[in-house]
Formats: sequence, structure tokens, C-alpha cells
Amino acid sequence: MTGTATRPDETATARGAVGVLRIGVGLAIIALLGFTYAGRIEVGDGNPFDFFGYFTNQTSLITSILLIAAGVIALLGRDAPPWLAALRGVATSCMIIVGVIYNTLVPGTGSAPPWVSAILHVVFPAYVVLDWLLVGDHPRLPWRRLWLVLPYPLLWMLVVLVRGATDGWVPYGFLLPEHGLTSLSLHVVGLLAALLAAAALVWSATRAPGLLLRAERIRE
Repeated sequence: MTGTATRPDETATARGAVGVLRIGVGLAIIALLGFTYAGRIEVGDGNPFDFFGYFTNQTSLITSILLIAAGVIALLGRDAPPWLAALRGVATSCMIIVGVIYNTLVPGTGSAPPWVSAILHVVFPAYVVLDWLLVGDHPRLPWRRLWLVLPYPLLWMLVVLVRGATDGWVPYGFLLPEHGLTSLSLHVVGLLAALLAAAALVWSATRAPGLLLRAERIRE
């Protein structure tokens, strides 16, 4: 039979390549975070609550774990289950915010070497977005589940604001309590609005066929 349908062996090869790449990238980012944390320990600044209090570090770790899980599933020749697709959708939305916020509001800040910051704030978010757009092995995410992007960043913001008000530590200058309630409220609302906009794009992308692989589309 002729046509443009992908042969089973080509699909298996594509799944294998995608799986290996996801696992490799996920492990590389975890190793990079470990390397960076070890550097903080060497200079006497190894408080894990501070290091993983940064949204970038925390989100990169979570996204890496989800990438590895998605990579293993791809190697097994399966599509991502709905729960993993939803978690990856949330993580991808958050990684978009990591890239956008760092490169607009807080460029060049932080104690990590410049090359580490470039990987975590530019290269890794770009890879995560491209994987989501190009590899269609995840089901369609229903719009009624868009709210799932909010609990994690809201909890992170709550912890950061409580810490800022108690021990004075915040990961980013625009969240300092001395800026006042109005400034903090505007930044929080702005960040959540940006997150929802990013999530809307991520959710929309599940309705377009990926260039690599195809998942069974689940009706909403």
C-alpha cells in the first residue's frame, strides 16, 4: 500500500530516539543541578531550602524527572498516559515562565556560573518546548484541566512570601517584602497571568499533530 503513513519500524526507531534523548537530557540537567549545588556547598552556602527555593532549580528538577519518565515510556513503545501528559503540560508551562522571566525581569542575576544559567534559562526551556511541540506522543489536554498549572506555582509563591516575611530570604529581588503589598500583589498576579497564557499555548499544542509520533487523541 502506498501513502505517507509511517511504517512500524520507522515509528519504533523514532520512539527509541526520542526516549534516549529525553532520558539523556533529563539526567544531564539533574547532574548539572548537582554540580551547581556542590559548588554552593564548597563556598559554605549549601542550604538546600535556599538552592531549591529558586523556581528555576526546583522546576528544572521536576521537569527532568518527568522527561525521564516520558523517555522510558517512549522506549517501551507506548504513548504518554493522561496523568503524565498533564504533569508535563504543567512543567512545560512553568519552563516557559522560567525562560521568559529570567531573560526579561532578572537577566544575569544569581550565583551560578553564566554557562549554567544559560543552560537552565535558555537551552533547557527551549528543548522542553520543542519536545512538546514536535513529539506528538501525548494525548489532548482538556481545557477543563487548565487550572492544574496553578497549585504548584501558588504553593511556591506562598512559601517564598512567608520566608521573605520571616527570615528575609527570597530568591528574586522583585519579591522582597520591602517593596510593599501593592508591588508584590501586582507581580504575583502578573506571573500567574503569564503562566495561564503559557499554559493555554501548551494546551493548544496538544491539538496539533506532532512531526514525530502520533498519540491516540482523547475526546474532551
